[in-house]
Amino acid sequence: MPLSSAERDAFRQLAADLPGIDLPVYAQFAKDPLDPIIGLGDPEAPLGFFGRDPGRDEVKYGEPFIGSGGQIARKVLYTHLHGQPPADFDASRSLSQQFFWANTVPYKPLGNKAWSERVKKTFHPLMRRLLIEHWHGTQLITLGREAFLWFGIDQSKDERARLEAFWKREDRFDSRLEVTLETEEGARKTLTLHPLPHPSPLNQTWYTRFPGLLERRLAQLEVGLGR
Repeated sequence: MPLSSAERDAFRQLAADLPGIDLPVYAQFAKDPLDPIIGLGDPEAPLGFFGRDPGRDEVKYGEPFIGSGGQIARKVLYTHLHGQPPADFDASRSLSQQFFWANTVPYKPLGNKAWSERVKKTFHPLMRRLLIEHWHGTQLITLGREAFLWFGIDQSKDERARLEAFWKREDRFDSRLEVTLETEEGARKTLTLHPLPHPSPLNQTWYTRFPGLLERRLAQLEVGLGR
């Protein structure tokens, strides 16, 4: 289910006043820096993936989770589904249509630094609406601390504290947490978050362990070709 023209315009209007978009990378690939990078995938998919923000390759191809970190996740996911790793980039990319994919902010920041809390808060209502209205699933794998704690934005102090306390648990990558999102019009949805570390080579503590952690999540969720 693609964005409607009104939804795309809403993102573009917010981005027009957003400092910090990596304009040189967008120019390098002749991409419009106001166009959001959102891979909505299958709205009926029971499982979704939620990350921090797009990178260079995401700008190039116009969809999330397609760069180096995303390819690690896709390789594990593809192998889990098919019993063998993807033969090429196109095979890995085919997963885009089978799951739901999104980020906290759908624009690449300068220097690949995380967007500020203010920026994430600005885009939160629009991203929240996508999770509630565009995707009908409820099981969401979050990648990294920024993506997980995003669900505390615009929530009560107690709810933010609950998320922060969960992230500090040693068993956080084996446990799950339910959260409820609500649109400004009052539509509500409860999601089950399955946090994992971000699959970045810079994340030395968890990088080598990430494939095994994701495979364990997929097994727990009984993810298969028919699900």
